[in-house]
Amino acid sequence: MRIAVIGAGVAAPPHLRSLHDLRGQAEVAWVWGRDLQRLATVELPAGARTTTRLDDVLEDRSVTAALVLTPPQSHLDIVERLAAAGKHVLVEKPVELTLARAEALVAACARHGVRLAVMLQHRASPAALQLAELVRSGSLGRLTSASATVRWWRPQSYYDQPGRGTLARDGGGVLMTQAIHTLDLLLHLVGAPQRVMGLAATSPVHRMETEDQAAALLHWENGAIGVLDATTAAYPGYPERIALNFTQGTATLEAGALVVERPGQDTLRVGQPQASGAGANLMGFDHAGHRAVIADFLAAIGEGRAPLTDGASALVVQRLIEAVLRSSREGGAVGL
Repeated sequence: MRIAVIGAGVAAPPHLRSLHDLRGQAEVAWVWGRDLQRLATVELPAGARTTTRLDDVLEDRSVTAALVLTPPQSHLDIVERLAAAGKHVLVEKPVELTLARAEALVAACARHGVRLAVMLQHRASPAALQLAELVRSGSLGRLTSASATVRWWRPQSYYDQPGRGTLARDGGGVLMTQAIHTLDLLLHLVGAPQRVMGLAATSPVHRMETEDQAAALLHWENGAIGVLDATTAAYPGYPERIALNFTQGTATLEAGALVVERPGQDTLRVGQPQASGAGANLMGFDHAGHRAVIADFLAAIGEGRAPLTDGASALVVQRLIEAVLRSSREGGAVGL
């Protein structure tokens, strides 16, 4: 399968490493970027060509799919053009800056009959896949409570970079840019809450437009309650954690390692803790999750099925993020 990589910035390295690993399944035909000088510094896959003209990709009928790795505010326009040209798309998170633009992007891919996946790689870890199966089987019983904790660190120099932590480029702060992965996995596992009461603010640690700390109470339709705690002001940065309590046991997922404890049964352990970019080195993580998502995306195209990280399912986490921020502004609980 011949594919194109759209964007050669900070998001590109784990995707390119993944594509190198998957070279038996996919060939990179094009790498597109706006800046020729930056493109010249990219270590290209064998046989790939560079271009600053998106039309080169659109007009190449041998290209089946594209990975869109540009900043989120550019996703809708680029993906609409790719979808209209019949190219399947995998897009970096978030889908777009706002929920409305994200919904328009998902609708464009559906209208043109192309597959859409989102790089929400936490879903694809062996531990997350095992936990999803346990929840789906009902063997843990009914959800009673949940918590999602993302206590990361970013130095001020991170937010001093043009566009970092702004509404215009990132669409938000810690919720949209960092915690989105953990929140998406929480919702993927147990579904969306019915109501949310949230608080979001910028701490004295950072000078930035958007929030670097957020907290929320979550309430599910079945009566389960949950808490969200997210920040990029927790030096030096700590592993993200999801804890789920059920009527028949407890599951804890921390940095990609799962522990399940049930009365009268042996403890189940799956996976090993993995670095996730919790500290100042934001790219300090293994690319195995990226590789798994891309491999699933390629398989979904070939098999004619929805990808694991299907675009429509990725809208749920953006609805939650917008609900937390709206609740913070309005001072009360809001529904999803």
